[in-house]
Amino acid sequence: MDYFPVFVKLKEQDCLVIGAGEVAARKIELLARAGAKITVIAKEISTAVSDMQEIYNLTLLQKRFSPEDMRKFRLVISATNNAETNRLVAETAGEHNIPVNVVDNPELCSFIFPAIIDRSPIIAAVSSGGAAPVLARLLRAKIESVIPPAYGRLAHLAEKFRATVKQHIKQPAQRRIFWENILQGSAAELVFSGKEKEAEQQLEKTLRNETASYGEVYLVGAGPGSPDLLTFRALRLMQQADVVVYDRLVSPEIIDLARRDSEKIYVGKQRQNHALPQECINTLLADLAKAGKRVVRLKGGDPFIFGRGGEEIETLMQQGINFQVVPGITAASGCAAYAGIPLTHRDHAQSCTFVTGHLKDNSINLNWSQLAAPNQTIVIYMGLIGLEKICQSLIEHGSPKDLPIALVQQGTTTTQRVVTGTLESLPHKVASQNIKAPTLIIIGTVVTLHNKLNWFHTT
Repeated sequence: MDYFPVFVKLKEQDCLVIGAGEVAARKIELLARAGAKITVIAKEISTAVSDMQEIYNLTLLQKRFSPEDMRKFRLVISATNNAETNRLVAETAGEHNIPVNVVDNPELCSFIFPAIIDRSPIIAAVSSGGAAPVLARLLRAKIESVIPPAYGRLAHLAEKFRATVKQHIKQPAQRRIFWENILQGSAAELVFSGKEKEAEQQLEKTLRNETASYGEVYLVGAGPGSPDLLTFRALRLMQQADVVVYDRLVSPEIIDLARRDSEKIYVGKQRQNHALPQECINTLLADLAKAGKRVVRLKGGDPFIFGRGGEEIETLMQQGINFQVVPGITAASGCAAYAGIPLTHRDHAQSCTFVTGHLKDNSINLNWSQLAAPNQTIVIYMGLIGLEKICQSLIEHGSPKDLPIALVQQGTTTTQRVVTGTLESLPHKVASQNIKAPTLIIIGTVVTLHNKLNWFHTT
């Protein structure tokens, strides 16, 4: 280990920055966030630094650095482009046993700046010892993706109840188990959802052993197919859930991202062929939560756009079960983007309408007159089987026979296919090809942009 990682308390501590350019400004910003009292010495003061003077109460000394300036500072940073000045600062700080950092010059540094993940009071840092700072920043980005900003609020919750928990639970081992359950359980999820008061109440009930043994349910949008399109929150909940309840629109690659030892329950639904009826799915989610399980209900696209998420949370609310809804990228947005078809465009469509290709009773009963209006985009979910009737009905209600239409199969995945045509020609085209669900239909003159804007090419 070339560097020993240490967190230094700089609040109200005197720190010195030599230089006042853009690089120095970034270092001043970091020191200020730590509460330091900052003195800046530089021959020229940039606008960026002068603008900070009043905000951070900086002491600005417009002069050349000299060894006499090195008084009892807690920490020194040299951020100049003058090699002689940088070396003088480093040597003088060393003589006074003051930690010094010379920007982009590791051999002159007694400490270096890591890439910081700030979730105050939770702080994490990544360093390459100056060998590969860009790689350290990339690793920081990966870590930040799995540590929501709300972890800071969760830490404050733990701090607030630390003494109380210690008073109630005497054994350190039992306290550790208690905190592990709290920080990974429903109280933590309430904090992440912005419900801190409810989280405090949950923690208090748990401490008094008055909480019910209920788990909770997460209705998670899995997006249109590609695992890269999952949200950070969706991935985090998938990796902590005890049970994953998923449908046929969720790709195997996304299921593989769930916790390895979680129970996987398939409840896929096809037209007139349901592995489990919707009412049974609603009951299943409630029963699993009542058994104390953390349940991810994984849905293709977004739970609230033709995903029956509203029906499922009605049951959960009736039975007093905690739940979260995590939005996903709906198929219309994802498939259109990957097909190079903008849903709105100033020259083509000033509005966009989402409809489903079949209703609860499997009929196709839409407001055809409204859908046939010009200058709009129509997106039809689950319309493959009814494609011929959809095209025929639009023509009968005034849409031109040559109105462009596209069918996107398995959008956003490596097996994506896009078939384009007109209201008159597409049904015949699709009939001669082996098209399989899931599919999405896009209707409107925006479809003409597909060949021009298509950026996602599959094999």
